[in-house]
Order: sequence, then structure tokens, then C-alpha cells
Amino acid sequence: MRQAIPRNDGCRISDEWTYRGQRVLVMENDSLRVVILLDKGSDIMTFEHKPTGIDALWKAPWGDILAPGDQITSRPRAEGNFSDYHEGGWQECFPNGGRVCEYRGAELGLHGEVFGLPWECRIVEDGRDQVAAELAVRTRRTPFLLRKTLRMERGSASLEISETVTNEGRHPMEFMWGHHPAFGEPLLSGETVVTTGARTARLHPGDDPESRFAGDVVAEPSSVPGRSGEPIDILRIPAPGDVASDMFYLTDMEEGFYALTNTRLGLGFGMEFDPQVFPCLWYWIACNAPAGAPFHGRSYTVALEPFTSWPAILTNAIANGTQRELAPGASLGTTLRAGMFQSDSPPQRSEELRFRP
Repeated sequence: MRQAIPRNDGCRISDEWTYRGQRVLVMENDSLRVVILLDKGSDIMTFEHKPTGIDALWKAPWGDILAPGDQITSRPRAEGNFSDYHEGGWQECFPNGGRVCEYRGAELGLHGEVFGLPWECRIVEDGRDQVAAELAVRTRRTPFLLRKTLRMERGSASLEISETVTNEGRHPMEFMWGHHPAFGEPLLSGETVVTTGARTARLHPGDDPESRFAGDVVAEPSSVPGRSGEPIDILRIPAPGDVASDMFYLTDMEEGFYALTNTRLGLGFGMEFDPQVFPCLWYWIACNAPAGAPFHGRSYTVALEPFTSWPAILTNAIANGTQRELAPGASLGTTLRAGMFQSDSPPQRSEELRFRP
């Protein structure tokens, strides 16, 4: 590995790292370290709060990070290879979210195309007060160009992501777009609670036998009727010994934000986003479940995912009327900010997120 000349304080950035032969981008300041896998979808594999040494992101139980294309299976999965190469962390889902579908002759697997593609990277700012890198990728089965700028400032435990998707084809194209950060221990525990601007929880269609819920459930997130009718607050994370396999869509967004706060540690992860672009949060809870592949009961994680559309799978979103569409040559841009904060009290609004130490 090679590293840029170290600094004693302020911001640092380097794209001169490799891990298992993959290019890695490292961005950090005194409060936050972020590690991005450039050759694997620009996945964020580390989101570390440096004062406590706690990484907010979940790590998959199988360990090693593999670049897409490394052969590990005896037979390709019908749903695509997202799960085979999933290291945990934070992926981008585009132009499909959820399982396989066919759209305009393109077979789109689980969570789309960009998670498995290498991204171009160019460092555009490298100073003590601010660092930034521009990343770009073109999809292969669909005619899209994605560009994003990752930016970190001195004195803030946050990462800003400004991103644009462009339709380079000659015909209008529909898509769904989301960010898939999955969180794990020690940030995740029975003392962790979710606060969000969403006011309605909608259960993912289909009966998961390991889910605590069944049927056509639409309710307030703090009081969702379980299988026996008992109210369950899905904003309280199950304890490490509990079993839960639930998937919800959180909608009716008053504000584009959420926070995941461990009240015992006094530490949390928060995200701000534009609810006009991402009007829905996908909320996936996988605690000692599901029993089958690929987890076999080995997961303890939740994911809170800003998405353009619901339910999962592009063709379902089209049927539901929540897909996005771009005319030839048109673009859609947005900005997210994600960070760590220290507080015993879960923030109730985006203005209460405090990413500065």
C-alpha cells in the first residue's frame, strides 16, 4: 500500500491504497474515516467515528471482500451476484432495487448494476480544510451515466454526496435509485432507536414466515400490528438475541432525514436527503434471520435506505407509479449528507442532527 503524505490535523484524502488488489479511496478528518471500494461499486466499507473507534456499518459474516468477477460459486444465482459479493457496508442501488426483473430487454438482477462496476475516481480538492473526489460510472445494460462528488470538511463528522444520473440513451428510461447502508454492532443493540421524518410504515408484500408481521399492513411506525395483533414499535431495534426478518417501506416523509441512535453509547448515525428525490425509506431488519441463504441466521443488521420508489423491483414500482423517468439527455441530481453524532437523546428533526464534535 502507498499513502499520501500524512498530516497531523485537518482533512486527508488518498486514492493510492489497494486492498486485495482493489483500488481504495480513503477520506478522513479528525472525527471521521471513510473507506470506499472504487473497483466494487464505490461501496463504502468503513464509516468510522474516530473519537470512539466505532464503525457504524455492518460486516457480512463471510468476511473477505471480493471484487465482482472473482469466481466463488459453483453455479450463478438466478437473482444475480449481489449476495455473493456483499461485504456489508453501504451500496448504491441503480437502476433496479430488489430482486430480478426484465426491463426493455435488459435483465436486471438484485439491486441493479452499479454495485458491481468499477468507478472512475479523480481527487479534486486536497486541503486541510476540505477534501473531495469525483467518481463516475456508466451502466452496461442500461444507458445511464452516474457522477458523484464525495466531500469532507474539517471539524465535521459527516460526508456529503452530491450525485447526478443522466440518461445517455435515445429513448426515455425509467429507473429506481437508492442508497443501501446496513448497520451493525456495536452501534446496533437493543438500546438503539430510529427517528425519522417518515410517518407511515408499509409492510413489503408477501408472507415471510420469519417476519413478525403478515398481511397488508399500513400503520404508524411506532405501533405496527404484529401477527397476533399486538402493537410493535419497529423503530426500536431488536436485541442481539431476538429473531426478526422484516421489510418495510417508510413513506409520507415530512422531512428527509433519519437517525439511528444508541442511547447507551450516546452515539448515532444520521442522514439528510431530499424527500422530493427520495420520498421513501426502505427499512430492512435482519436479526438472526433469515434462516436460509445467504445468511443462515448469522446476521444482526438493519438497513435504512433512501429510495426513489417502492415496492422493490423496478417493474413493481412502475406498476405502483413510483418509478422515476428521464428523457433522452436529461439528468436528475441530488445531495445527501451522512454523519456520526454524540448524543444521549435521539434527534427528532433534521435540524437536531449535530455532526460537529
